[in-house]
Amino acid sequence: MISIQQMQYILVLSEQKQFQRASELCFVTQPTLSMQVKKAEEDLGYPIFERSKNPIEMTSYGMKLIPLIRDILNETGKIEVLSKKFKGIYKEQVTIGIIPTIASYLVADMFSIWQEKLKGIQLIILEQKTEELLVSLERKELDMAILAGPYNESKMRTIPLFKEEILAFCPSLKNKTIVSNDLLDLHPWLLSKGNCLRTQMIQFCEIKEHNETDSWNYEGGNIELLMKMVELNGGYTLIPKNYHLTEQQRKQLRSIKTRDESGEAVPAREIIAITPNRTLKWNSLDSLIREIQMNYNNDKEDSKMTVLNWNG
Repeated sequence: MISIQQMQYILVLSEQKQFQRASELCFVTQPTLSMQVKKAEEDLGYPIFERSKNPIEMTSYGMKLIPLIRDILNETGKIEVLSKKFKGIYKEQVTIGIIPTIASYLVADMFSIWQEKLKGIQLIILEQKTEELLVSLERKELDMAILAGPYNESKMRTIPLFKEEILAFCPSLKNKTIVSNDLLDLHPWLLSKGNCLRTQMIQFCEIKEHNETDSWNYEGGNIELLMKMVELNGGYTLIPKNYHLTEQQRKQLRSIKTRDESGEAVPAREIIAITPNRTLKWNSLDSLIREIQMNYNNDKEDSKMTVLNWNG
């Protein structure tokens, strides 16, 4: 049987895919890390890594081994937790991933609330795109992901957090309320690929994908930059209602009216939390979720919102 230390080395190397970086994170020399991984492979009787590739890759055996190593390390970690609980110094470590267009305001809004009310939690927050979050959840690298729905997967638990109106940032249109057709002749400024708000914008505004013959095209990686491009060059971009803006920027927002089965509505996205169906950290996650729901509760306006889809 390989040692706990060797398991930790293997896990870090599987994530970093290079010996130098993995050895730095493990606080050992590269030869030491390499020797311990090689010894583990000999004891197990199968290679875990394909070293001829750059970056290194997992073998088929290695890919099946990593989930088992994660489970074992999680279980052994409970011994340390027990000791800290008896000493009265335990804080449960919770790792959550959030997509950029939500993290940009939610982290700032919730930080002081979480710090005050959830003193027993050590919170680690990562910012990732939607597809990256789902992969990280599958690999058990995250305890919870916060993103825009809808999302349906039987292996995961989905919890609605709040709905959020989507507004148009468009100084050239003077009416405070517009219809989607008002945007057809204006240049759209999009987030980069992988952001779900980009896909929602393309679908809702009926935007054609970039044509190579189009001499005017730019894809920014953050909302602040896109608003600056709108101010300098005209056009529009879509902004989540909770995004932090200056008073002057908020004056340039336009509410968009649409029609659905119930009558007049506004475009929106539903913000959801995703957790594994089975988790020992549910009490901490539930506390985080409830604080978010209370902070962004918007029941009076929810009935007027039409949730946009981001799935292609």
